[in-house]
Amino acid sequence: MQKSVRYNEGHALYLAFLARKEGTKRGFLSKKAAEASRWHEKWFALYQNVLFYFEGEQSGRPAGMYLLEGCSCERAPAPPKAVSGAAGGKDALDKQYYFTVLFGHEGQKPLELRCEEEHEGKEWMDAIHQASYSDILIEREVLMQKYIHLVQIVETEKIAANQLRHQLEDQDTEIERLKSEIIALNKTKERMRPYQGNQEDEDPDIKKIKKVQSFMRGWLCRRKWKTIVQDYICSPHAESMRKRNQIVFNMVEAESEYVHQLYVLVNCFLRPLRMAASSKKPPITHDDVSSIFLNSETIMFLHEIFHQGLKARIANWPTLILADLFDILLPMLNIYQEFVRNHQYSLQVLANCKQNRDFDKLLKQYEANPACEGRMLETFLTYPMFQIPRYIITLHELLAHTPHEHVERKSLEFAKSKLEELSRIMHDEVSDTENIRKNLAIERMIVEGCDILLDTSQTFIRQGSLIQVPSVERGKLSKVRLGSLSLKKEGERQCFLFTKHFLICTRSSGGKLHLLKTGGVLSLIECTLIEEPDGSEDDSKGSGQVFGHLDFKIVVEPPDSAPFTVVLLAPSRQEKAAWTSDISQCVDNIRCNGLMTIVFEENSKVTVPHMIKSDARLHRDDKDICFSKTLNSCKVPQIRYASVERLLERLTDLRFLSIDFLNTFLHTYRIFTTAAVVLEKLSDIYKRPFTSIPVRSLELFFATSQNNRGEHLADGKSPHLCRKFSSPPPLAVSRTSSPVRARKLSLTSPLNSKIGALDLSASSTTSSPTSTHSPATSPPPHTAVLETVSGDRATSESNPAVDIAELSPCRSPSTPRHLRYRPPGGQTADNTHCSVSPASAFAIATAAAGHGSPPGFNNSERTCDKEFIIRRTATNRVLNVLRHWVSKHSQDFELNNELRMNVLNLLEEVLRDPDLLPQERKATANILRALSQDDQDDTHLKMEDIIQIPDCPKAECFETLSAMELAEQITLLDHIVFRSIPYEEFLGQGWMKLDKNERTPYIMKTSQHFNDMSNLVASQIMNYADVSSRANSIEKWVAVADICRCMHNYNGVLEITSALNRSAIYRLKKTWAKVSKQTKALMDKLQKIVSSEGRFKNLRETLKNNCNPPAVPYLGMYLTDLAFIEEGTPNFTEEGLVNFSKMRMISHIIREIRQFQQTSYRIDHQPKVTQYLLDKTLIIDEDTLYELSLKIEPRLPA
Repeated sequence: MQKSVRYNEGHALYLAFLARKEGTKRGFLSKKAAEASRWHEKWFALYQNVLFYFEGEQSGRPAGMYLLEGCSCERAPAPPKAVSGAAGGKDALDKQYYFTVLFGHEGQKPLELRCEEEHEGKEWMDAIHQASYSDILIEREVLMQKYIHLVQIVETEKIAANQLRHQLEDQDTEIERLKSEIIALNKTKERMRPYQGNQEDEDPDIKKIKKVQSFMRGWLCRRKWKTIVQDYICSPHAESMRKRNQIVFNMVEAESEYVHQLYVLVNCFLRPLRMAASSKKPPITHDDVSSIFLNSETIMFLHEIFHQGLKARIANWPTLILADLFDILLPMLNIYQEFVRNHQYSLQVLANCKQNRDFDKLLKQYEANPACEGRMLETFLTYPMFQIPRYIITLHELLAHTPHEHVERKSLEFAKSKLEELSRIMHDEVSDTENIRKNLAIERMIVEGCDILLDTSQTFIRQGSLIQVPSVERGKLSKVRLGSLSLKKEGERQCFLFTKHFLICTRSSGGKLHLLKTGGVLSLIECTLIEEPDGSEDDSKGSGQVFGHLDFKIVVEPPDSAPFTVVLLAPSRQEKAAWTSDISQCVDNIRCNGLMTIVFEENSKVTVPHMIKSDARLHRDDKDICFSKTLNSCKVPQIRYASVERLLERLTDLRFLSIDFLNTFLHTYRIFTTAAVVLEKLSDIYKRPFTSIPVRSLELFFATSQNNRGEHLADGKSPHLCRKFSSPPPLAVSRTSSPVRARKLSLTSPLNSKIGALDLSASSTTSSPTSTHSPATSPPPHTAVLETVSGDRATSESNPAVDIAELSPCRSPSTPRHLRYRPPGGQTADNTHCSVSPASAFAIATAAAGHGSPPGFNNSERTCDKEFIIRRTATNRVLNVLRHWVSKHSQDFELNNELRMNVLNLLEEVLRDPDLLPQERKATANILRALSQDDQDDTHLKMEDIIQIPDCPKAECFETLSAMELAEQITLLDHIVFRSIPYEEFLGQGWMKLDKNERTPYIMKTSQHFNDMSNLVASQIMNYADVSSRANSIEKWVAVADICRCMHNYNGVLEITSALNRSAIYRLKKTWAKVSKQTKALMDKLQKIVSSEGRFKNLRETLKNNCNPPAVPYLGMYLTDLAFIEEGTPNFTEEGLVNFSKMRMISHIIREIRQFQQTSYRIDHQPKVTQYLLDKTLIIDEDTLYELSLKIEPRLPA
């Protein structure tokens, strides 16, 4: 009898050889012997589903093998230790990792293994589990179950088919039987016809009975049919079909209007301009015509065809099948991509062509065509941008009322998905359009023009009125006072801040803007912001007391001319904090980008886009983040969807400092997280930067040189100064007020210089008490290269001559001794010297700008240690975010005292850091001061102050007040109410909820104030009994509305026009007959501006073309936009990610609102006028008004 199983030993040895070379997992494991529980160390190799073990790693023949198919592997507990074992032995056994391989049947003993490391044991368990083919067996079992289920279905279908076949045969037999009966009946009928012909003279009573029976049968049938029809009309299906038909009818009307708009664009603008371009003196070229109108004519032809198809479908009503039309339309909608992609360039070309007087005159002539209805060419060019989203909304509504079993349900869903995909592509290409339109509107307002605003990467940040203080040489302020009337009048400037430039303009009497001849356009790369000007100069000593700490300086150092200083005054400390925060963020941002470009192009020969590609987390979609194709101000793809963790990670990423992301996050964070979570993240970044920052971020922050990787100095000090990191963020740009020498880090960028090095030259001439030599003036810019020398050589250079040399303009008094200055072009004498990368030099320069180290901390360790640089960068990032948060979102801390105290505790903890640099200490103190002090300098008038004014004069009557006084005080009150709305009330549509008075009290107060002012206007008119007085009152209120328009108070214009359009006023025909034609024409002009047609399109264009705060827009326009965004897009995706694109749109609207809130009117409060305007006893309710109107002018008899 055979006792053993024979197998192919040669093939087994071959497999063992392959396992040694190419095994899935190889290594030493301890195998438990069968006897005495002893463990033997073997060398194991896993190949496919066979596990070989050898006596040693060099053994050629295996000691045994196990077939793993069908087995299972699990973790095993450590065996009990002997009591007599040593303590060291117990510790060693505790660190072992035990696991067992079970073979699934009783005949085979389990294989017990152990290894030294836990992670290695887990890798072995995963490999054995994969080799056991258990997943394949489970999948095979699942497939077998599916197969058996399908076989059962097939058998059931066969049985059902046989039953149906038998039924059909029975029906055929029944049909044949019925046919034979019909034939027999027909023969009987033919035989009875002669007899029926004889019965024509039937009894009249029988005829009457038959007629009554016929009538009753018809009545019963009609009644039953009417009941059926009524039941269907009241059914949900019929209601859904009615709504569906209404959506289709509205879609046809909207398509008809859109085709008409395209027709006007082509026939009133495109074709006439083509003819003008072919004239003898063409005002425009054919290329410019093609660039402006793009493929709009093709779009018109496409939609004319689609519109004809829709009308043909309507002709076949009630059968409305639209899916085939969308199937034809979808492949052709790709032409919109070309239109959207070039829309920005189209607006730029149009703006350039308008500078030609002949073209501008011709265009205004075309726009005066009645078919244009007063709309500009830019308006018609914008219509195609909104057509694809309109189709998506229509299909969404159509699908909501289309049953799931409807014949075109799937086709409509497919069309909607394709349109959404096309819309996402278009959204990425359209995101910059609004910014370009804003820039072009500002550029048109400047008489001289401004070429930098035609740059598509130039993003608008803020604008407002500031006062420029005159200065003399060397930056010494002339002795002026803030209260000086001449300073306020002559020094008032309209300022515009962009991501790269700062514009300063004067306003002429006609409202036009003129750039200053000197210092009108400031490049931020050449600027240094000084928030608290030093008081070291005699003439400027005590400037804080003179200007109430409202002034700040911008030091400009152009490369081709002498440096100069611009001193500006803000109206309040809050506005100063907002301006300095935004300017500081822009300067930091542009210098970060410049430094990043230098590091990756001059040293490592890697371009910035390649650096972004090297970190897939910055551009590649993942399960917790999704990017768009649009780049932000840091040239990093914008986030479309992301988890809260990834958004917080981007907020604290040390490589980037994007002001647009920071603004969006701080405006909308309460939608998806809380302030406590954000502050906790900032606190973690400050306290534990190495554990809180992602590893990949740190790796790219320090791109370590391969030649020096892992090497250290011989004396055990920090590594060589050859690490390169992508973008160390600059520290706070504000100057310290200490008497030591102020220094500035100037980054040379490819934008304005070909030199890719750091200029560490001094920027101030004030003397330092720590130095014995100071140059009188700053040396010209030069290229400096820093290098390191050995430690012993550095310590030997301590003689006085060296000390004097170290205080030269090329070296800071606090620069470490082992860093030396070497002129450009010189060669390194010692091969052991290591040149410093610009990133490290940046950290050294910012550390040196502190003018002295804290006691107990070595400068060499500070500048060379990676940990020090990371900590300083993390601290600076936390301070930047907190500064922006506190200065621009102070309401968060006023309403949340717990948050305020936590921030104060964090800032106090930062101040206690012994390694804190002076710039950081000053920035922390400024934030603390802004957060801890009450806003005592807020001189803004509040509505409560006006109402509670003691000893106010008696209110005057309407006849004694002039139109100017009324308009000014209406504007003042409207802006006070509008300014008081906190931005968090604009989130979540609280004004549309049941508890709106609790959730949005200030928005509701604004709405109530609007209604009160409108009621006052109507009541005042109706108070007059005679016709002439009412007509004069209407003319006066129209004049007040026109003055409000001139003061950019469009809310006041709408208050008055809505009152005049009330039914109680509008019906007074005799009164309106007395009103002059000029007043009526002016009334029509004002109504056209504030009309709600097209989502307030005229008011939007007016605000964009005359975008000069102070202004009071109509709040309802923005609330409509926010409601449209809230209802059209969800806050979170189906995967639970934050819809950050929606947050960006909400933030854009809130920024526009806050822009108008922050700039106040310079109008003196007149209590006698406001007392009249706020007197609610003069207001008559709506019903009483109409009764009074009927009494004044009764209805004419019909």
